[in-house]
Amino acid sequence: MEKNFKMVAKTLFGLEPILATELRKLGASKVEPGTRNVSFEGDTGFMYKANLCCRTAIKILKPITTFNVFTEEDIYKKVYAFPWENFMNVDGSLAVDATVFSDKFTHSKYIALKTKDAIVDRFRDKEGRRPDVDLDHPTLRINIHIDRNICTLSLDSSGQSLHKRGYKVASTMAPINEVLAAGIIMLAGWNGQSDLLDPMCGSGTILTEAAMIACNIPPNLNRDEFAFENWLDFDVDLYELIENAALKKIRDFHYTIQGFDIEADVVKKANENIESANLKEFISVKNQDFFTSKKETERSLFVVFNPPYDERIQVDAEKLYASIGSTLKHKYPGTQAWMITSNMEALKHVGLRPSRRIKLYNGKLESKLVRYDMYEGSKKTKKNLLFFYFL
Repeated sequence: MEKNFKMVAKTLFGLEPILATELRKLGASKVEPGTRNVSFEGDTGFMYKANLCCRTAIKILKPITTFNVFTEEDIYKKVYAFPWENFMNVDGSLAVDATVFSDKFTHSKYIALKTKDAIVDRFRDKEGRRPDVDLDHPTLRINIHIDRNICTLSLDSSGQSLHKRGYKVASTMAPINEVLAAGIIMLAGWNGQSDLLDPMCGSGTILTEAAMIACNIPPNLNRDEFAFENWLDFDVDLYELIENAALKKIRDFHYTIQGFDIEADVVKKANENIESANLKEFISVKNQDFFTSKKETERSLFVVFNPPYDERIQVDAEKLYASIGSTLKHKYPGTQAWMITSNMEALKHVGLRPSRRIKLYNGKLESKLVRYDMYEGSKKTKKNLLFFYFL
């Protein structure tokens, strides 16, 4: 039986506890959240499963060796000494990414170049030829991580970032990252047991991720490939076994997922993406101004959205946020609303008191995920009713 080995799942700031929970539920052992990462243990089959099923992971790295480095020459010598021929052939190709946290080593691109040189020089000295470099679709994608003087070499089992799910065929201005969208929904605690609305849905990312969560559909089912499929030890039968087991866990969804957007061409793009993800039967999108809408049923509702913000879209932010607050307050009773924003000044104009604030990053922008609770009637009315009840 194959032994478990250590892996590291990279994620976005603020999503570490969500990813740790995901990994535990999937069956990982020794799960330890870090900053923008979660370390864990599992076997090769679990590595395949984590890539396929984790909603809040960006990459799954497999560390293969760790050593101390004090000079650039140390890096070259120790990378050169590693038996890379066990992991790729000279006819293959490679790409190297570097992450560096060190006073001594400051240029990550130079470290990546030094690592690449050591690997190709080893092949040249042993076999008389060098493997090619291919930054887009390499046979082997290698990650070198330096933390002060500790250097870790890892194989990147994912390849392209796992937020690239494979379903997005049409893009709009300022789309939200798929991993962030899934993380927001999971932070909100929505799991498909009530209706969900994105009133400013853009390209439909939040809606699509919500439908996959509700139905327990593996998020990366539509991807063209994972990096591990190019590895020498790739076990296609094992991968198909893992994939089929995940597909058997898909479940029914008995509520509604709805999106609004004020722009007709944006609605068209959202529908194209939803259709590409094969989720049309679970999601409806209509050309609707949120500010002229109202809650359509008495059932509990989650509102989850990423309103336009100044950095990439020109809007009157203060007016927009005041309208958001007014619409939620007067037209959406019995609603739990979650909104991510990087415009802290505009947030003050919502006019509602958030019950939660969670720090996240939307791209490079520091943001807040805020929760507003809209009660059936005012809280004051509820308190008065309780007061008279106990008289």
